[in-house]
Amino acid sequence: MQPRLLIPDDRPWRVLGLMSGTSADGVDVVAIEVDSGGFRLARPFRRLLGHQSVAYPASLREQVLAAASDRLSPGGLCILQRRLGDHHAAAARTLCEALALRPDLAALHGQTVQHHPAQGASLQLADPYVLAEALDCPVVWDLRRRDLALGGQGAPLVPLPERWLHGPGPWLALNLGGLANLTLWDGQTTRAWDTGPGMSLLDLAAQRWLGRPFDPEGASAGGAVAEALLEHWLRHPYFQVAPPKSTGREVFGEAWLAAETPLLEALPLEDRLATLAAFTAASVSVEAARMAWPAGLRGLVSGGGARHRRLRAELASRLPLALEEDASFPPGAREAVSWALLGAASALGIPGNLPEVTGASRSAVLGSWVWP
Repeated sequence: MQPRLLIPDDRPWRVLGLMSGTSADGVDVVAIEVDSGGFRLARPFRRLLGHQSVAYPASLREQVLAAASDRLSPGGLCILQRRLGDHHAAAARTLCEALALRPDLAALHGQTVQHHPAQGASLQLADPYVLAEALDCPVVWDLRRRDLALGGQGAPLVPLPERWLHGPGPWLALNLGGLANLTLWDGQTTRAWDTGPGMSLLDLAAQRWLGRPFDPEGASAGGAVAEALLEHWLRHPYFQVAPPKSTGREVFGEAWLAAETPLLEALPLEDRLATLAAFTAASVSVEAARMAWPAGLRGLVSGGGARHRRLRAELASRLPLALEEDASFPPGAREAVSWALLGAASALGIPGNLPEVTGASRSAVLGSWVWP
């Protein structure tokens, strides 16, 4: 297809990726080199130039969580769009200054505050115009809604970049961000979807009962699992639906935890956190059982949940596959790298979705462009 940008083809592209995940704790910014000709061989990634993670200040995170819980007015959403744009722009500019780098383009995910795939709708906030002005480069953003317009879920979109990064299969990649998702590539077919909660419920529980934004390494989750409660949770309608499917904080967020709080507060604190960790692991196991696993499958795990010791122990006891930590990138960088690759693909007019994963009627070039 015809490239959208006139970027020299005699050197690698310098591309920024900005990702704010469902954990809603901040933004990860990466700078990578991309071989624009490498997409033909499905190996466009060259190297990571730099990574920076910048946490949201408490007031900004509170607004994000309020928006995700339908507690923010239209006026509040409008202002939040700009506040998130300012935060993303400052983080990207700081990284570029540290690397003495002028990027060729940037790919902005934004902060998901609502995701309703059954209604064909998803909303990611962060003003791309602020970013384009700060970086003086083109910015591609809003990459999910083209897939939604084609009848897809708008998620997950990282499976194609996972193939570009991991190469030949078979491998299974589990990402434990705010939500959890699985990607399996056997060399011929990709299967991927959101399995349910990742760290979102555990982080909300840490805020509620520990007074901290998260429980470092799951140190407070050493109790016993309430198996009856776990079985009750696994009867949730999301786990009864076959993929393609995706989910968000609207399903497994503040409202869910508030509804289950009376049952959880009947347990000792360590049991509450242990049972929530087991819920994430058990939902991954239930959803993974939908897949036919080829011989010689390699298991990889990434995301913030990879460092939660109780969650990792629960996964080890419930999955018939050993998971090794994906150490290819610094913690938090992987999804931002994927987004940078999707941005480069959009610049080249290369489709970025997989209809067999999202349920879209066809593959399509993703995103809208903002010019400096």
